[in-house]
Amino acid sequence: MRLPDFEAWSIFACVVEHKSFTGAADALGLSKATVSKAVTRLETQVGAPLFHRTSRRLALTDSGANLVEHAKSILAEGQAAEEAARDEASEPVGLVRLAVPMSFGLSNVGRVVADFLCAYRGVSIDMHLSDAKVDLIGEGFDIGLRIAALPDSSLRACKLRDVRTYIVATPSYIDFKGAPRHPAELGEHECLRYSLLPTPELWRFVNSKGEEAAVRPQGRLRANNSDVMLHSLRSGHGIAVVPDFIIEDDLASGAVVEILEDWKTPPVALHLVTPPGKIRPQRVTALIEFLTERLR
Repeated sequence: MRLPDFEAWSIFACVVEHKSFTGAADALGLSKATVSKAVTRLETQVGAPLFHRTSRRLALTDSGANLVEHAKSILAEGQAAEEAARDEASEPVGLVRLAVPMSFGLSNVGRVVADFLCAYRGVSIDMHLSDAKVDLIGEGFDIGLRIAALPDSSLRACKLRDVRTYIVATPSYIDFKGAPRHPAELGEHECLRYSLLPTPELWRFVNSKGEEAAVRPQGRLRANNSDVMLHSLRSGHGIAVVPDFIIEDDLASGAVVEILEDWKTPPVALHLVTPPGKIRPQRVTALIEFLTERLR
């Protein structure tokens, strides 16, 4: 049995990451000739070219594009194995890259991370906040938090908790426009729209009887962050569909009220997701366990 050429696979992944043979050679401390020979060796083994090479540009072939995720996994597994061996007899140390939804990060994750940094003095965190979906593997993140009805994927996912959404408006807006009695009536109202929903142009609802409804919301404000919409919501400019962690304080104070209480949006949950692979550095495992305990 011939063992896979792990070195060539890892070098291939590094060339893709740095977009050049020279960049990969510099990053790995190898000569450009060594990097080129490793890629040529791999191309011979798989029986297809992995790159289109010109004097100015390096681009993946279809075969290269199909194989690059496997190469990245091989490289990541090797790096993780070495780090796990070094971690065996030591406290967690090093950098963890964490991707978090913007609003949830501001309201819930920031203080958890602060407590983690107090507990683990040797660990640093690079936290990326964005409501847009992040490619954990492609962008090199160790951990991600996602609020969604999580589809099947290559990522490893752990559900932490359900996230409830509320349909809300201010008492002043309801006094002025009246409260809709059915989701179909939302088409007659000013709606504050979150643009990163799975279907932002179509709001879907289901009631306790299992009846479904859908409406195309109209309104003067559309934003890719729910916190930004709160100012317009509190000013009585319309109806919004927002998650519990953003709106519960306003509901408790009476600043906004829930409408269409028998109707709910499709269920979503908070998930902790990680790239595939069973070997993790100790610092990543420590943060996973800390987030799971505090956010579940």
